[in-house]
Amino acid sequence: MREVYRLTRLVAPTRASVLLIGETGTGKELIARSLHKLSPRADGPYVRVNCGALSESLLESELFGHIKGAFTGAVDNKTGRFEAAHGGTIFLDEIPSMSFKLQVKLLRVLQEQEFERVGESRTIRVDTRVVAATNLSLEDEIVAGRFRDDLYYRLNVWPIHLPPLRERPEDIPGLARHFLAHYSEENRRETPELTPEVLKALLDYDWPGNVRELENSIERAVILADGQELTARVITPPGRGERRLRPGGARGGDLLGLIQQLVQSGIQTLPAEEGRLYDRLVGGVERELIEQVLLLCDNVQVKAAARLGINRNTLHKKLGEFQGATTRQQPAAG
Repeated sequence: MREVYRLTRLVAPTRASVLLIGETGTGKELIARSLHKLSPRADGPYVRVNCGALSESLLESELFGHIKGAFTGAVDNKTGRFEAAHGGTIFLDEIPSMSFKLQVKLLRVLQEQEFERVGESRTIRVDTRVVAATNLSLEDEIVAGRFRDDLYYRLNVWPIHLPPLRERPEDIPGLARHFLAHYSEENRRETPELTPEVLKALLDYDWPGNVRELENSIERAVILADGQELTARVITPPGRGERRLRPGGARGGDLLGLIQQLVQSGIQTLPAEEGRLYDRLVGGVERELIEQVLLLCDNVQVKAAARLGINRNTLHKKLGEFQGATTRQQPAAG
């Protein structure tokens, strides 16, 4: 993280585009805001756009604006985010979600600092610094044919990699104390002590949601403790259970370990004459993989499907199959 801070301070005063790379919840937007505040543009606007939250047509209108009558529902002229960020910084989160058509328009803005609103031929010039963020490998997206290599090279002038929280557990105590103090003050409660028991529970978990998940867990713990001493019970992330606990520091969600466990279990419990070992093991690994990716993507199916490299309808069908299998396995009432 010291290297992240050093690179942030070094590039902030320049005009260079910055690409923030890291898993969900690692603090990419905090770094983007810092780049803006430490730059000569600090007095200008800071505009954030989540590219993964909008369809192609809506995103194009959101980024570049439109004129009245450009499409059904365009009842008035609209200023786009690039225009609104003139003299400041625009932060494009989840940049791989952008379609090829919009990638072309973005490349032009980066190179020429100009664009046209939807439905208008007049060219608008802007002076806007671009900071983009991704939780996917753009190199892999290029190989898969989903991202333009020329746009990647234009964005990747200054890459900053944000490490996941599981790779820097020494930061957990300090972050936990910071969030404890913040949310205790916000909820007008006395700040509880971070006991060795609670600290061990925090360190034994691998935090797939990273700092954001840690922050949410501490906020919930402050509310549940209600001014009393914190316990490991109130600090444990709900619904994640033991799957994400890592005994002896080894990640509990490790896929190779899971496969080994499934193989051992399947060989021991499945009758030899049944001959369904392959189907059972592959199905178990597939389900675990999909569930883990959904956790990493905050249960947003569009993001999870993109990360898995499958169609969203395929993912939805798989989840339905898993739910049906679980229902069939439950004992009948009475």
